[in-house]
Amino acid sequence: MSPEVLLTIGMFGSLVLCIMFGVSLAFALGSIGVITALLMWGPAGLMPIVTGVFNYMWMLLLAAVPLFVFIGVALSKSKIAEDMYDAFYLWSGRLRGGLAVGTCGFAAALSAMTGNCSASTVTTGLVAIPPMRQRKYRETIIFGSIGSAGTLGILIPPSITLIVIGMMTGQSIGKLFAGGLVAGVGIVILFMIYIVVRAWLQPDLCPALEETPSMQEKLRALKSVALPTLIILSILGSLFFGIATPTEASSVGALAVLLCVIIRGEFNWTFFKETAYQTASITGMVLWIMFGASGFVAIYSGGGGIYFVQSMLMNLNVSPWVLIFVLQGAILLLGMFLDPMGIILLCLPLFYPVVSAMGFDPIWYGVVFNIALCIGYITPPFGYNLFYLKSLSPETEMKIIFRSVLPFIAIMVASLVFMMVFPGFVTWLPEHMNVH
Repeated sequence: MSPEVLLTIGMFGSLVLCIMFGVSLAFALGSIGVITALLMWGPAGLMPIVTGVFNYMWMLLLAAVPLFVFIGVALSKSKIAEDMYDAFYLWSGRLRGGLAVGTCGFAAALSAMTGNCSASTVTTGLVAIPPMRQRKYRETIIFGSIGSAGTLGILIPPSITLIVIGMMTGQSIGKLFAGGLVAGVGIVILFMIYIVVRAWLQPDLCPALEETPSMQEKLRALKSVALPTLIILSILGSLFFGIATPTEASSVGALAVLLCVIIRGEFNWTFFKETAYQTASITGMVLWIMFGASGFVAIYSGGGGIYFVQSMLMNLNVSPWVLIFVLQGAILLLGMFLDPMGIILLCLPLFYPVVSAMGFDPIWYGVVFNIALCIGYITPPFGYNLFYLKSLSPETEMKIIFRSVLPFIAIMVASLVFMMVFPGFVTWLPEHMNVH
């Protein structure tokens, strides 16, 4: 057995064991990297870990992460999201399943302001579960619509995972955002179509509203959408029109959210303290995963592991398309157990050079890679969104939550296959926009 094979079995086997014993992913990755380096090269072997961590620490793009996290936390603590949901609720009218359709649209809009799944899923759940239960919606539709639409927080820009993918591949983050926007909106529309069709086939699943909101009420509700629209335009507009880099756009968005909270009279010391604390906590978790993974990858690469895996993949006697589907299947499998950030930092250094060598569009691959991560967020047994939903409704059995997301997983997998077979769907907008 070659040293590279032993290294691969040893490091990844140890990682699986650590996860099984409940060790945090960040510290599992970092400690395995350190122990392996000491066993292979002694104390001098720790230098690649230090270098890898410092490379991330000096990346200006990382400044966008806490700013986008701040946007999500601030929105969840203000009443902006709640008022925005009321507008979606009123405009859904008497459409059967309209409240779930509005929930999907609301979660997508929230994703365009927060850039992460936890903020969009938890905030959507907090404001959407009570009215849907009040309207006697079935739990399978309630949790399925919230969990599935919420997972698009890492696909619809400003996506934190797309920022990391862009950093690691050297591709334009603005173009990745443009591709993610097309893919995310397309998937949301499919969710809405599914809900409307199923509500038509099973009327008791999503009862229609008994009262029809007046046009005056609808127009009045639009006022609550003005501030969120300003936030979305400040972020996406500055990016897609080439005015700002992602880091600059994140700072513009953070300032816009802060101004909106002040205008609404919701800003006070408690709001500032809790928002700052939670932002620091979430950002610290993300950065520790990045640092731990960078050390793990640095040692694995230094031992020849990355070259070994890439050579093995390139030497497989299969067509490039078969290999792409195999790589995507591996990401879907890992998504059942690992955090998306960890999957990016572990798999992208292995897969991206292989995909580039086969001549595939790097922007397209970054987006479809990210869609597979989104699916992992709602895939049993350890999809993060499933546990967010459980925390929002402790009395609901886990098997009901699992069952509720299965049709939406099927829709996302079908969408992923479609966008892989027809890459032009993803790449047409990035190719026609002047973005950084």
